[in-house]
Amino acid sequence: MKRLQHFLLALASACLFANAQAQDSAASAAPGNAIESMNVAQQGGVLNVKLAFRKPLSAVPASFSVARPPRIAFDFPDTANGLGRSLQNFNEGDLRSANILQVDGRTRLVLNLGRMMSYTATLEDGGLLLALTPSAKPDTETQTVTHFAEARPSKVSNSIRDINFRRGAEGEARITVDLSDPSASIDIRQQGPNLVVDFVRLSLPETLRKRTDVTDFATPVLAYSVLQQGSNARMTIQPKGLWEYNAYQSDNQFVIEVKPIIENPNKLVQGTRGGYQGEKLSLNFQNVDVRRLLQVIGEFTGLNMVVSDSVGGSITLILKDVPWDQALDIILQQKGLDMRKNGNVVLIAPREEIATKEKLEFESRLQIGDLEPLRNEAFQLNYQKADAVQKLLTEANQRLLSKRGSAVVDTRTNILFVQDTPSRLDDVRQLIAKVDLPVRQVLIEARIVEASDTFSKNIGVRLGYNDMNGGGRNTGVSVGGSLSATGYYTGQIATKPDFSSTYGVNLPATPRSGTAGAFSFILFNAAKTAFLNTEISALEADGRGKVISSPRVMTANQVEALIEQGVEIPYQQATSSGATSVSFRKANLSLKVKPQITPDGKITMSLDVKKDTPNTKITTGSGVAIDTKHVSTEVLVENGGTVVIGGIYTQETKDTTNRIPFLGDLPYIGFFFRNNEKIDDKSELLIFITPRIVTETLNVR
Repeated sequence: MKRLQHFLLALASACLFANAQAQDSAASAAPGNAIESMNVAQQGGVLNVKLAFRKPLSAVPASFSVARPPRIAFDFPDTANGLGRSLQNFNEGDLRSANILQVDGRTRLVLNLGRMMSYTATLEDGGLLLALTPSAKPDTETQTVTHFAEARPSKVSNSIRDINFRRGAEGEARITVDLSDPSASIDIRQQGPNLVVDFVRLSLPETLRKRTDVTDFATPVLAYSVLQQGSNARMTIQPKGLWEYNAYQSDNQFVIEVKPIIENPNKLVQGTRGGYQGEKLSLNFQNVDVRRLLQVIGEFTGLNMVVSDSVGGSITLILKDVPWDQALDIILQQKGLDMRKNGNVVLIAPREEIATKEKLEFESRLQIGDLEPLRNEAFQLNYQKADAVQKLLTEANQRLLSKRGSAVVDTRTNILFVQDTPSRLDDVRQLIAKVDLPVRQVLIEARIVEASDTFSKNIGVRLGYNDMNGGGRNTGVSVGGSLSATGYYTGQIATKPDFSSTYGVNLPATPRSGTAGAFSFILFNAAKTAFLNTEISALEADGRGKVISSPRVMTANQVEALIEQGVEIPYQQATSSGATSVSFRKANLSLKVKPQITPDGKITMSLDVKKDTPNTKITTGSGVAIDTKHVSTEVLVENGGTVVIGGIYTQETKDTTNRIPFLGDLPYIGFFFRNNEKIDDKSELLIFITPRIVTETLNVR
């Protein structure tokens, strides 16, 4: 009962309620109605549940039911829970308890039942009357049908909007159907090996009328198909092996979960839920014969039961409403008995007797294996190498062949010849069928993007004065792009002054690359003997660049691949004798990857990405330096998805000022006594990885 309550609470939280603050939002919403009382009464074979409200209901609320575990749910919009608590325990007939959960002015009532029951809901005196009756027990020829909601007449055409399939965390198949109307009638039943879901009076779009193969998801469901049958839509689910299903609905979403069951041969009732799951019975016996009691349980359950002649004695027990598999387990423990289940037949005998029989059976199998004649069989391997399979079969630590078995390989035809007993040959045949499969391939594409944004600004000044002791007071001015353009070296001035030694301020612009622009002027007297020369140089550079490298490689699943491109740079290296030799160092773009395809279609990759480039700006006596960019990691990516596995962002800012003390700090004229340089460089490296599982229709562009 606790497990059922926890499951209902978790389900209601996942499907209806957003977070833990729901009660506050519900209080602020101030619903217009509220559930004030809930009464339960058993009248013959009908269990009546009466709900009273603050205001009369205008219509029967939407509802649905779930068969495993059995429960019925009702949704009341604009209604609060006025009972004071969310859990109500009844234990009246097949009604165990009720959960009443409220959020955002909406309340859901969940009836927890001991077994599946049919119900009718009617409005009576402004309240809601629920009449619950036990469902007819299905026999071997009757299908179990679960009704989720009664169909209501509507003028609007209802339809299925979308159908999604996904694999759950525990390997279960989860099919989600998006409905246009939450009150649509849905019937579920098991028909032979399949599970059939009928959506009553719902139309199905043409795009959804198809069969979908979901084998690659590794769930109990192989495929499901959806078709339109008259006014109804039918979904047929094809599971495999042992399975059980659970279905629930929340608003417009209807969910079916098909879970795998791991068969336990010593368990009478198979299922994923723990504990005892058999139908309940009551036993009250005094000194009853054990064999007679086992006969009663066999007749009650319909089990084919074989009881050993050595089983005897009597037992006294009083059990009320106990699952029959628990009652059988109690009897076996009290009398020192054990059971073995083979199909639908149960063998019951003392523990020592069963253990002795199993030991003799194992010993006889070993003796048969030593005496059984040997047979030869040839296995043609198509995808695996025969010598690899031979090593697998004959490895000493885990030998799969018998002591007399042997395996021989013909490398030319890739055929494996095995000689062993027929039973071991069957095992070898099954093993080869599982390992001799085509290897799936993966295409891995990497994109290495390097983006750079550079900015620099340089401003400088050269200032000087030269006096050649000449006479005259007249002055002249000469202006040019640089000092050489003002006329000193073109003959305009008779005597060429030596300005290189007369610069009072020599702080020209010093850009990292390129040539700075210059503007200069000279003030001189009429005799051309005194000169005042000034030159202003400046350069502003703004650059943007992007380099994209895209190596791609295709490899088989779980096989490492390497692709690289680049140069080998020679350098001198000292030897042990003192001489020098020439060695080479690689500066390559390389991609090394080892992919692994997961059962759910994703790809796990061990990646090693390098991008090395020679740095010609830095040289040493031994050779050129190398700029290295390297990422090594392991990631999980969806098929066809893209992931960023690494990124490096660098920014260099620099503001340098060279000045003459005191003079460079003067206002206005201080510009002629200083040099400014500003640098703002940005660079970013991003590495993108995109894996794709190769199929016959995949084209590489």
